[in-house]
Amino acid sequence: MYKHIKKIVLFSILSLYITFFSCKTSESNNKNIVYRSSPKAVLGKPKKLLIFSKTNGWRHKSIPSGITAIKKLASENNWIVETTEDSLQFNLNHLKQYKALVFLNTTGDILNSQQQEAFKTYINEGGGFVGIHSASDTEYDWPFYAEMIGAQFKNHPEQQKAILKVNKNDNHPAIAHLDDTFQKFDEWYNFKKPVQKHVNVLLELDENSYSGNKMGTKHDIAWYHTYEGGRIFYTGMGHTNATFVNPDFVQHLKEGILWSMGEKNVPINENGEDLLDVNLSKWDVWMGAVHPSVDINFEKSEDVKKGKPMGLNNDPKKVFSVKKDENGNNILHITGEIYGGLTTKNEYGNYHLTAQFKWGEKKWEPRLYTKRDSGILYHAKGVHGAFWNVWMASLEYQVQEGDCGDFIALGNVYGDVPADRLKDKDGNFKKFVYNPKGKEIPLKWAGGFESGQASKSGLHEKPNGEWNTLEIYTINNESIHLVNGVVVNRVKNARYDIGGKTIPATRGKIQIQSEAAEVFYKNIKITPITKLPETYKNQ
Repeated sequence: MYKHIKKIVLFSILSLYITFFSCKTSESNNKNIVYRSSPKAVLGKPKKLLIFSKTNGWRHKSIPSGITAIKKLASENNWIVETTEDSLQFNLNHLKQYKALVFLNTTGDILNSQQQEAFKTYINEGGGFVGIHSASDTEYDWPFYAEMIGAQFKNHPEQQKAILKVNKNDNHPAIAHLDDTFQKFDEWYNFKKPVQKHVNVLLELDENSYSGNKMGTKHDIAWYHTYEGGRIFYTGMGHTNATFVNPDFVQHLKEGILWSMGEKNVPINENGEDLLDVNLSKWDVWMGAVHPSVDINFEKSEDVKKGKPMGLNNDPKKVFSVKKDENGNNILHITGEIYGGLTTKNEYGNYHLTAQFKWGEKKWEPRLYTKRDSGILYHAKGVHGAFWNVWMASLEYQVQEGDCGDFIALGNVYGDVPADRLKDKDGNFKKFVYNPKGKEIPLKWAGGFESGQASKSGLHEKPNGEWNTLEIYTINNESIHLVNGVVVNRVKNARYDIGGKTIPATRGKIQIQSEAAEVFYKNIKITPITKLPETYKNQ
């Protein structure tokens, strides 16, 4: 009995020694780690987060409380948190190590032009950004930052309680825990202009619930969006120390950080979502260059692939609009007069997209005498206008007379297609045509690739003027194209090149093209899926 107890004691002492030694070794090898997670969470590789709290204006006393709150979240969520007020850290080589940057109550002009360029490239290459409270009181003279942050500070009433309304139509995890409305004490910012159209609003202030100066318009106070390649989350709360120990706010902040890092996504409604409404509320518009034939007061170019684009949400000709048909259905009308892209505000992955389309009668320069052409772009990545100054880098489901369902790789997003290599009568390469049993061909418009396109396996379109059903099933980095219920193409191993790396392309925005032809769409719906249908496995 005594020997047995002695063994247990010796084993316990040895275990404590090993644990202590391991901890000291780990500590000595990780001097930059501020907080790490519980043993259950450290199974994955820790994600690095940089808190930047430099001020060149008002200095918030709550900055230390904010740092403490985020460090505590780090200990629970497998993050490595570093803090700085040194703008010299804003060089691309240094920033690349972080999954997201947190601007914690920054104020004023805090980055020089070289540092701004490094920050912009970081965002363009997929970096995350979280802005807290006075992050909107920062970098007023930098247009990129102004568009990215969404709104900029003007003034505020005295600190007081206010009622916030929660946008329950949005599935973002940062508001999933909140009731439809709630009350909170904080300093409530008025912005110079209402929040920009390209963001997704999460929280709105009820201006009837507090006193003092107000905006007098819809008063949004928290939002998110994917901007020029990066995930951007902003919350207007965070002035007081008490805010950073408020459980609802801390949960709101945690989920915003996780989303900005790409650790969580905004889920599609289980029963699917109708993407079309009369206000195109789920979409942005990017308009390309203007051909001289267009009657509009804007710089024009004969080569619309290289001319100056009109830009984001600048569509005075109403190239994209929604009207009601005789049955009250929403119909998307694309005039085609100017090259452009109707772009979802959100990114999507693992879904079934369906849409019905038919051609209109009008055609425009510079494609007045060619096939009617449009397209649905998916897994769209990065900046607007990456391809021909109009469209995002993406995978294209071609919508063109006689070619619906073709696959085209746009920019640095590309993939492999099982295909046959067709030759012309002289034995020269002509094109690739989808064949489910064919050899998988890498397709990209770049050196070292034979082509960036694979034609559909067969013609299944209806005559012009009739409605066609187009479908895309995509799961992880594989997708299939259907025309009127028939599989006509398949993309495997979708990927994109960014920041010197090649990464699987599993999600992205969706764009519908305007490309010099009138076209109509209806019943645009997206539904989540967990696998590709077995029915289409070998088609």
